[in-house]
Amino acid sequence: MSNVIDGKRISQEMLREIEQEVKSYSDVGIPGLAVVQVGGREDSNIYIKKKQQACMDTGMSSTIHNLDIDTNDKDVCELIERLNDDSAVNGILVQLPLPSHLNDEKILSKISYLKDVDGFHSRNMGDLAMDGRTPSFAPCTPSGCIELLRRHNIEMMGKHAVVVGKSNIVGLPMALLLMKEMATVTVCHIETKDIRQHLIMADIVVSACGQAQMIKREWLKEGVVVIDVGINSIPDATKKRGYRLVGDVDFENVKEIARAITPVPGGVGPMTVTMLLRNTLEGFKRQNGL
Repeated sequence: MSNVIDGKRISQEMLREIEQEVKSYSDVGIPGLAVVQVGGREDSNIYIKKKQQACMDTGMSSTIHNLDIDTNDKDVCELIERLNDDSAVNGILVQLPLPSHLNDEKILSKISYLKDVDGFHSRNMGDLAMDGRTPSFAPCTPSGCIELLRRHNIEMMGKHAVVVGKSNIVGLPMALLLMKEMATVTVCHIETKDIRQHLIMADIVVSACGQAQMIKREWLKEGVVVIDVGINSIPDATKKRGYRLVGDVDFENVKEIARAITPVPGGVGPMTVTMLLRNTLEGFKRQNGL
């Protein structure tokens, strides 16, 4: 087996599984995702179209609620409350970033934790952090990383995992999910002294620090497993657009010593939307007692 973890293949495999499960519940209903967008940022439009297409491909429904750029907190919160009460909606997603005049925390906290398919509600994050509890949903990108490890037969129990980055979106929930798998976890961040001394001891590295090709081959040990969440652009005159995408890890050199490694693009990226759909399906099953 190649040591390159093919996130695109695994994502497509999971989407087929989701499609089959959705079909099996056709006599009950159709899982539904509601996306709330404020304004019309082009990058957000692209991400939303990917989510819509994935829903269509798997037989799920998606509804986009596009609000004017000058919408206030009250209007967004009232929409979310209506979606919380709508039995046809199994998952609610607020497309980030929101315009600067809106209060992200106030708006996101309005989403019911039972429909919080992004997994960022304080109830879900709290349950993720505590032993003996299972959140209704875990954040999509870190969950996708765990799924890549599982489907590539990477043992996590008892292994030393180093997470680079401590964001609420990736780093923090990634560390918590790895601890749920009984890994021993070190979290490195911008104030960590001599990050190399931590990385050289790692069995598993998950990087989400946003620094292009920062992690070098000599920082890692032979046989390490690398999950690269970073998406960074660097100049490349050979490309029509003048740049190319790379991860936080020096992929070409590190793959020579890694037991397994994700590429950028084509590694973690495809898994995020897939996990969003799986969370929505789980919400549908829970709401219908399945």
